[in-house]
Amino acid sequence: MRSSRFAAILFLCLSAAAAQADQAAPEPAGYRMSDFRGTVPATLDGQPALSVAEAHALWEKKAAAFVDVLPQAPKPAGLAPGTLWRDKPRFDIPGSIWLPDTGYGALAPVTLDYFRRGLKQASGGDLARPLVFYCSHHCWMSWNAAKRAKTLGYAHVLWYQEGTQGWEASGYPLKEQVPFPRP
Repeated sequence: MRSSRFAAILFLCLSAAAAQADQAAPEPAGYRMSDFRGTVPATLDGQPALSVAEAHALWEKKAAAFVDVLPQAPKPAGLAPGTLWRDKPRFDIPGSIWLPDTGYGALAPVTLDYFRRGLKQASGGDLARPLVFYCSHHCWMSWNAAKRAKTLGYAHVLWYQEGTQGWEASGYPLKEQVPFPRP
């Protein structure tokens, strides 16, 4: 009885995932400016998003630099004086550079400069170095950041929309990360 119930639940989950994949959002001409969590396109500038297997193969061969753009959780407002605050840990794909807050649709000049410096670090200054952008599953921020990297002249930009959730669900390792230093 349990195995048939499990099979039914698994079937429903897989069916829902397939339906969601079939209902990908259309690619906007510009950046996504709000509502960053939800159905994302299947492509970036017409190029299909990387699958988990494709991203893992690039990672295993060290054939690309991985760039995590998930925002850093802000310190809550109104904490009582003397309250200790610890940043929420971020676990990402080992070897990645974490550039938090760089996937929003509009970036302040200081954040755009931070993004540029981070990409230069990740790529070793090589505009042809493959870059893989990700954050969380079904998050527009990695799509925005990948699109922005292309406008900055990076020639081999890849988008991995499954993010750390897809990576971890496939049994691949995650590692605690700290953000690339801000000025």
